[in-house]
Amino acid sequence: MKILIVSDTHRYHENYLQVLKRVAPVDMVIHCGDIEGSEYTIAKSAGCPVQMVQGNNDFFSDLPREKEFQLGKYKVWLTHGHTYGVSVGNNLIKAEAMDKGVDIVMYGHSHKPVVDIDDGIIAINPGSLTYPRQDGRKPSFIIMELDKNGDAHFTINYLE
Repeated sequence: MKILIVSDTHRYHENYLQVLKRVAPVDMVIHCGDIEGSEYTIAKSAGCPVQMVQGNNDFFSDLPREKEFQLGKYKVWLTHGHTYGVSVGNNLIKAEAMDKGVDIVMYGHSHKPVVDIDDGIIAINPGSLTYPRQDGRKPSFIIMELDKNGDAHFTINYLE
């Protein structure tokens, strides 16, 4: 199973559409929020199931603020992360994930990609496809793949 994880597209979905073409086919798309009204475009163009939550800039969105779902053997918690202080680190969101009993927390908001596997919690932030803030400032996304044994593997990818 191949999953595209993105965040913080902020209504500018051109890079998202470019990434979809580059990595196709995918079995699922996960958007960690700050979609700003492009929910239909994100979902319709994916051609597969899509999980989305609202971010701090999704003022009039009907999307949920958080959601939990199953991905293979993993229980996933999807949230934008802004209410968990992710701009200064992911310790709080990882502690909350442990309290919730999930295996993976996926979040955005900081615009910096992260794959943090620690203490039985996997914390994933795909960064931003529109306004990257990490060194090099390249738009980023994550590909999650579940292998034949159901184990998850994550790769941070960048648009040139």
